[in-house]
Amino acid sequence: MSRPAETTPGPGPVTPIGSFAELLALPGVAEEVEVRSTVGVCALHGGGLERATEVVAREVAARTGSSYYAVVQPDGSRRHLPSTLFLPGVSDALDAFLHQVDTVLSVHGYGRDDDFWAVLVGGANRALAHHVAGHLRGLLPEEYRVVDDVGAMPSTLRGLHPDNPVNRPPGGGVQVELPPGVRWNRDHRDWSDHDGTPRSEQLDLVIDALVAALSDRPPGNGTSGP
Repeated sequence: MSRPAETTPGPGPVTPIGSFAELLALPGVAEEVEVRSTVGVCALHGGGLERATEVVAREVAARTGSSYYAVVQPDGSRRHLPSTLFLPGVSDALDAFLHQVDTVLSVHGYGRDDDFWAVLVGGANRALAHHVAGHLRGLLPEEYRVVDDVGAMPSTLRGLHPDNPVNRPPGGGVQVELPPGVRWNRDHRDWSDHDGTPRSEQLDLVIDALVAALSDRPPGNGTSGP
């Protein structure tokens, strides 16, 4: 079974960028925002950087009536800004999103040479994270592992820092890290929803699971627990 790297079929490696303002000033970088309910869904590294993440966030938000925010980089742009540097006061769109919501689901993509199949469910709202993980386990095929023990995740992918937008609202949030194996369309050998490529079956299952998880989420903020 082919195992895609995050850089395939992208034009080159990921390179860092120093600030949120610099990122938004790059040619072709666009923000998407829809202010709806007090639940928010976001994708901070969409488009050319973490393929298909804004596709997931946009559809989950639309199907659940949630507020939505994304930063979408064009093809050829692979600039990475840590989530902790998406600071308030830089973008009116992000500020409006964060002002509206009390709980956030943040969708990311990652790639590691030693694991293409683990879906990581981090974020400070651990009760909601376990709830989301349960829905993902119920729908994804057995080849995918859903990890909601933060101790079993790489420290950089846990989404626990208080400056991360996923944790800024009062109820905190859940950060879902999707591996390449979920976002890659094996039959078409390209990223789902990229340049006319159909969406992979497994990505549709992720979307369905996240919609279900938000639709029957438990009451209260539920931020306690490992």
